[in-house]
Amino acid sequence: METIYDWVTVAIFAGLVVLFLERSRAGDESDPLYNYLIAAGGCALGNYLGNETMHVLAVLVLAATLGFIFYILKPFRGRSGD
Repeated sequence: METIYDWVTVAIFAGLVVLFLERSRAGDESDPLYNYLIAAGGCALGNYLGNETMHVLAVLVLAATLGFIFYILKPFRGRSGD
């Protein structure tokens, strides 16, 4: 954990894990497992690019990953499934 990219991607991944576990516990099967894999891959790629000093690409990948999480996985959709 040496760069800001390490901390940011670990925080995003931790939130992703919590979201997955909460939805699994609730029996919510609306999200296919591969969506979580895509988001985790985005975290890994963003971290790699940032650690290799490709800052613009890293920020773009992390922003796209967050967009994917909010648009596809909808972490704040509430209990009713809206």
